[in-house]
Amino acid sequence: MDGETICWMPARAMAAAIAAGDLTATAVLEAHLDRIARVNPMVNAIVTLDADGARARARAADAAVARGDALGPLHGLPVAVKDLEDAAGMRTTYGSAIFADHVPDADSLMVARLRAAGAIVIGKTNTPELGAGSQTFNPVFGATRNPYDLDRTCGGSSGGAAVAVACGMVPIADGSDLGGSVRNPPAFCSVVGLRPSPGAIAADVEGGDPWESLSVYGPIARTVDDAALLFGALAGDDPRDPRSVPAPADALDPIGEGRAVGDLRVGWSERLGDLPVEGAIRDVLRAARARLADAGARVEDAEPDLRDADEAFDVLRALGFATGIAPLAAEHPGRLKDTIIYNLEKGLALTGARIGSAQRARERAFTAMRAFLAGDGFDVLALPVTQALPFSVDVPYPTAIDGVEMEDYVAWMRSCSRITVTGHPAISVPAGFTTDGLPVGLQLVGRHRGERDLLAVARAVERTLDAARRPPLVDRRAQDRNSE
Repeated sequence: MDGETICWMPARAMAAAIAAGDLTATAVLEAHLDRIARVNPMVNAIVTLDADGARARARAADAAVARGDALGPLHGLPVAVKDLEDAAGMRTTYGSAIFADHVPDADSLMVARLRAAGAIVIGKTNTPELGAGSQTFNPVFGATRNPYDLDRTCGGSSGGAAVAVACGMVPIADGSDLGGSVRNPPAFCSVVGLRPSPGAIAADVEGGDPWESLSVYGPIARTVDDAALLFGALAGDDPRDPRSVPAPADALDPIGEGRAVGDLRVGWSERLGDLPVEGAIRDVLRAARARLADAGARVEDAEPDLRDADEAFDVLRALGFATGIAPLAAEHPGRLKDTIIYNLEKGLALTGARIGSAQRARERAFTAMRAFLAGDGFDVLALPVTQALPFSVDVPYPTAIDGVEMEDYVAWMRSCSRITVTGHPAISVPAGFTTDGLPVGLQLVGRHRGERDLLAVARAVERTLDAARRPPLVDRRAQDRNSE
């Protein structure tokens, strides 16, 4: 099997072939290293690469197969982890010049779980400074570019992860999501990203509020079933995370064909209340809605009342910055970007009354979403992932959408951040492309702790829309050269 074929295999099939001895972890790694060498210079998604260490780990993985050892679900799969995650002995910068030369001694909980599942950690994917903002650029490594238009952003903060997966440089990748960081980049890159319920994947809580639940880990993959594979490998509790819950008993089972589309009842929201959404996005999603309806799904205009979610998100996000970032900012004055300082100062200025009001608003948002999905009987809420198309890689964030001015650098992500506040799982699936060839994602929101059911619905939607079958620009350029 040639290297290009290997790189575009589904992750689940790739892992099965390695376990069966039909492929070696070494061959899989070399195929991906070759693709990284050819593609990554165009997009700057993988910013640290440990090829020699990865080769040693791949040889060890092949030896384990030869011995007949028990193998993890990700055995032999090459992964590059988000540069917010510590990997022992590997440069980890958090996208900050303060940590440009930082090499941790121990793995984060995320990296430890990837290794325990058999994955081969080959390097790091790019992220914004300290993961703040949904545009992937930082003073250490620069910007990561969208594989469908190299002049545009890939989103963030899991931008490097989404681009690496979209370009076939790794089969799966980890992400993390506060206001949309595991949903925006997949939507911008025509891949899949799952934001689970808080606690579904245990996380490191040292240095912050151990009960904070806006930020979660989530998988990124090219298909829903591969996202399910990575979710199953990572899901579960850990005594170091008081929010975490045990993994579902069927966490590692394949999704298969998913739900029958004709059995789905979908609440459809074009704007999630009053949000501005670019017309090209609405056009793509209207076409997707028609395809779902033609396939038999009952698609109805409906949405929960999330009018208080913006205040809750803004206050609780700012509180998180005051809790986690304030000591670093005090120790390194003038070393953090303006938007981080903006959020930090908002957090430090909060009053107890405003925090309490935000907590009550979050309860109302959770209750509204729970009632919408349970009491009203919808299987999912469907809405845009992003309100804007991928914008210029030279622009930090959109200042206006559809003629509406944005109040700050996170206001353009309300279609995701409102869902964050509800605490319900959400997934971004490819919905199609604009006439200019830019990807558009459809966000599906499921019941609290209902990740497996949401994945089954998303698989049915994925089959119906079949929207990701367009190679990224980097491959189209190669095809054009080969045809000349």
